[in-house]
Amino acid sequence: MQKGLVTIGILASIILLIAIVQSANLVQGILFIIGLLLGATLLYARFGFTSAFRRLVSVGNVQGLQAHMLLLAIASTLFAVILSTGFTFTDVTPKGLVSPVGVSLLVGAFLFGIGMQLGNGCASGTLYSLGGGSTSMVLTLSAFITGSTVGAYHFEFWMEDTPSLPPISLAESTGLGYFGAWVVQMVLFIAIYLITIQIAKKKNPPMMKPLPTTTGWKKVLRGSWPLFTAAIVLALLNALTLAVKGSPWGITSAFALWGGKALMATGVDVSAWSYFEGPNGAALTNTVLADPTSVMNFGIILGAFIAASLQGTFKPRKMKPGVAGAAILGGLLMGYGARLAFGCNIGAYFSGISSFSLHGWVWAVMAMLGTFAALFIRPLFGLKNPSSKDTFC
Repeated sequence: MQKGLVTIGILASIILLIAIVQSANLVQGILFIIGLLLGATLLYARFGFTSAFRRLVSVGNVQGLQAHMLLLAIASTLFAVILSTGFTFTDVTPKGLVSPVGVSLLVGAFLFGIGMQLGNGCASGTLYSLGGGSTSMVLTLSAFITGSTVGAYHFEFWMEDTPSLPPISLAESTGLGYFGAWVVQMVLFIAIYLITIQIAKKKNPPMMKPLPTTTGWKKVLRGSWPLFTAAIVLALLNALTLAVKGSPWGITSAFALWGGKALMATGVDVSAWSYFEGPNGAALTNTVLADPTSVMNFGIILGAFIAASLQGTFKPRKMKPGVAGAAILGGLLMGYGARLAFGCNIGAYFSGISSFSLHGWVWAVMAMLGTFAALFIRPLFGLKNPSSKDTFC
């Protein structure tokens, strides 16, 4: 345990929590605490979306995707109850993340799939890996913010000049209702899980092993957590986010906001961009501590930092030139792709599917195709693809 770093992380969290509550309100403070828990959970389990897709496509390892199915099944169940009853801890009516299905989604999710494999981290992976001490994620996050800002600038073109279907909710647009949509998604989750079992039998891939840290009850604070345990906790925290914030967990809208604010500081009037009309524009004039997504992102980074320090694994290392180039390109593609696709692996995939949005399912397919394409690009940057001889942790 790196006690000095743990102390720094806890003190920084307390100070930031006080600043958030004073600058905004108690709800923002609660969202920051949820972010802390999300960051710790992601790091303790090394819960990956990027690695899960890459291991599935390259060698047929299905453990990550199986954890995703449990994650989505639990979250969909909780979301169905919350959205159908209007249950909330605040005065905000909860609404799911349901977005259009069009060319922008297809292109954006495909680019995101490539980007997350080059950057070695998705949106959530970038944040928790940065908090865990990964130096390459500094470049990935910087490029992520840049790409997201450029995507916001091009947002009007993709929305108005490319074909698209309206937002389609499996619950509200089909007449199935939330119970009927829940049944449909449960069938899909079970079917995908059964298919993964057959893939594993056929491919006989190397299996993931937990990181050797500690045993017994100490694992609660020092890791490492099983993937299924993390899946349950993440699903519960996303449902809690929905009931507190009124919308599910998202990450990348904050990146466009940060980029927009940076440009405004240099004299660029980003408020004229169509992306910053409405609520997005209102956020430009407020402190980032009043933006729910931003405070949760800060919490994820700090939560992962504290968790890594408790594990004793916070050890930043130098980057190789190829890794740096891949991190920058990957971040740019993820940032741009997330704006086009109405979200990332969290906002579109996790929260989108849990909200019974068709765009979440389409995102998953296109991101998987992007992952397949990235396997041919990664070696150009000196990045190794998984092989049947690997031992995964």
